[in-house]
Amino acid sequence: MGRDPPVVTVTPPRRAVDAPAGPDGVRGGVPARVLRAVPVPLALIVMIALAGVVLGRVYADPLLTRLTAGAAVGSVLVSVAARRLPSWLVAPLSVAALAGWTLLSLRLAASHAALPGGLGEVAADAARNAIPRLLTAMIPVEPAPDTVLVPVVAAWLTGLAAAEVALRAGRVLLGYLPPVLLYAGALYVVGPNAGPAVGPTVVFAAVAAVGLAVPAGRAGPAAADPVAGLAPAVRAAVRLRLLAASAAGVAVVVALAALLAPVVAGQVDARPVDPRRYVEPPQVESLDENPLIRISGWALNPDQELLDVRTEVGAADAGPPRIRLAVLSDYDGVTWRVGATYRNAGRILPAAGPAPGAATDPVRQEITVADLTGKLLPAVPTPREVTGARVAYDPATGTLIRPEGLAPGLRYTVASVRERPDANLLSTANVPAGDAVARVLRVADGAPEQLRRLATQLAEENGAPYVRATAIADFLAEHYRVTADAPSGHAYPNLAFFLFGPRNGGGQRGTSEQFAASFAVLGRLAGLPTRVVVGFEPKADGPVRAADAHAWPEVLFEGVGWVPFDPMPRPDEQPRPVEEDFRPKPEDPPPSEVPAPTVEPTATPPAAAGPARRDGQGGPGTPVLVGGGAGALVLLVGALLLTLATLRRNLTRRRLTDGDPGGRIAGAWRELTDALRLAGHPVGTDLAAAEVAVFARRTLAEAQTGQVSVDGEVDELAAMLNQVAFAPGTATPAQAHRAAALATVYVTALRATRSRWRRLLWTVHPGPLRWRR
Repeated sequence: MGRDPPVVTVTPPRRAVDAPAGPDGVRGGVPARVLRAVPVPLALIVMIALAGVVLGRVYADPLLTRLTAGAAVGSVLVSVAARRLPSWLVAPLSVAALAGWTLLSLRLAASHAALPGGLGEVAADAARNAIPRLLTAMIPVEPAPDTVLVPVVAAWLTGLAAAEVALRAGRVLLGYLPPVLLYAGALYVVGPNAGPAVGPTVVFAAVAAVGLAVPAGRAGPAAADPVAGLAPAVRAAVRLRLLAASAAGVAVVVALAALLAPVVAGQVDARPVDPRRYVEPPQVESLDENPLIRISGWALNPDQELLDVRTEVGAADAGPPRIRLAVLSDYDGVTWRVGATYRNAGRILPAAGPAPGAATDPVRQEITVADLTGKLLPAVPTPREVTGARVAYDPATGTLIRPEGLAPGLRYTVASVRERPDANLLSTANVPAGDAVARVLRVADGAPEQLRRLATQLAEENGAPYVRATAIADFLAEHYRVTADAPSGHAYPNLAFFLFGPRNGGGQRGTSEQFAASFAVLGRLAGLPTRVVVGFEPKADGPVRAADAHAWPEVLFEGVGWVPFDPMPRPDEQPRPVEEDFRPKPEDPPPSEVPAPTVEPTATPPAAAGPARRDGQGGPGTPVLVGGGAGALVLLVGALLLTLATLRRNLTRRRLTDGDPGGRIAGAWRELTDALRLAGHPVGTDLAAAEVAVFARRTLAEAQTGQVSVDGEVDELAAMLNQVAFAPGTATPAQAHRAAALATVYVTALRATRSRWRRLLWTVHPGPLRWRR
């Protein structure tokens, strides 16, 4: 009872030898854990941001790169901040943050592009049209809501998936998969429209390597040195074996790289595939494809108000400019067409340098649409900036459209640069030749002999190109009359009647449609590159009425550019009879007098996209998280398959329902040949339509058991195709509808002979989207 209590000595635990505490307590404490946790999130952020850098090379300014970098930072930091929460809470939190960042990005992009409308309207439009507009946008792409939405959302979802797998599950290498896929997708979207991304790719690989090299585990004796508790001799042997294994692994990797790199490099094409060729650019209706036929209708209703303009011209003495509606470069003997390939564009349009020596005047116009319909957007040539309307642009012709169509009250502003060529250069200027201008030199087959003889006569009497063009304009101005009630038409027979028809029978009179079309055809027959322009007479301010609608021809000269000509008769001048100046055909022409050479048209087919649960932490383990990643991958693959199926369905719809009857019949035939190719029986390019029909019947007969008979249907479709090829313009809408039905029956029957798996693959096969026609 009297003894003192025993003394208990407590010895503090010894610190690990390899993790001593420094004077500031950094190593082994909270700051050390922070340093170990930083590299992987930082690597993910940089890798995702680099994908935005690669994609931003085809954008007009760095706004997209900044928005994707913000999405990378936000998505990864949300996952880092919510790391101790249950995993099922992270996705809703991250998606809510994504919605906020997306709305902010759309607002910034809309303000940057000066788009009208509220945020809700802009966001809804971007959500509907983001993918097609991104892939049809003119390069450089202007950052607008519809061109930044997909990259921003993809970057955020990539950061969410990568951070959850790499940080929560601790599977860093597996977590790199989403950023790698995003980076590869950015390279694919850029395609051949930018140089090789060597620098960003090297940085991407280096950052990924750093993230893998930095340890992310807990600090402790075991983690510091796994062989620390072994005897010295055993420890040395284990370390030597680990070193040898590491060296062998490095040697194997280097050897495989040295052997396989040349093989892989040899499989890479010199030029990447451009995904834009799989997406149909904005299209126009036939009325916008050939606005020349609207001249006569406007002439009969001259007081109709089409536009209202306010003009500011940089040069005070330059005068008001003409307003251009469309440039028509293609002529097939029946109609003049724009033939443009429109690409969605932002406010700033691609700028081509003016011709040497040409004077330029800045022109700014505010245009309000009244009764003008269609999609063609009037502007002074050549437009450089458009605000107030979303546009698509064809740089080859300078033609603008509004894909949604014009509407009364639409107001937009166009800043243009008007060129005034040096008139002193025209008298000695030559005209270009070759493939670059073959389009505007092409003369369709079937030109009337009288047109050829008139062009030959005018060319013989005038040698220099400019003098020749002036002679054609003077001939038309001196011999023909302008009447508002002349019927529309500019096919070869219409032009022959306009030029040579009897005066008392309605000939030798017309609207600017016939004057411009006749000049352009006679010019091409005389060797001049010509085109027809439809627009409106010069107007500084005030309403533009139907009476102001006008068509005029232009001729291309080397070193000068396109020069307009005026073949219209002078006011109050009586035209001379054509017979006074047009020599009749001699009975026995001299041997040297041969018809002017005709450039045959090129045959063009009708146009027809978990970690293991630690103590004190809740949430599912590694299998659940890996399953979530696999589910995300399945969703990604499902989205890809849905996109392919949608593109295939849209391709079939365009082939069978869009365009003229001849184009729809040709589209139905391509549906049949594509079906044969999908079934593993491609059709040879040397076979005639009748031979293909025999081959198609035999293929279906061998594949099926006799449930469906399509013998007569295939032959009927082949006969329609021959009619389109050898008698263009004779097909009727009823025949086109019948051809679509026949092709659908055959494709359905052939697809039904395939297995269930092959029928599913048939629907999403990307082949018809990329097979060359």
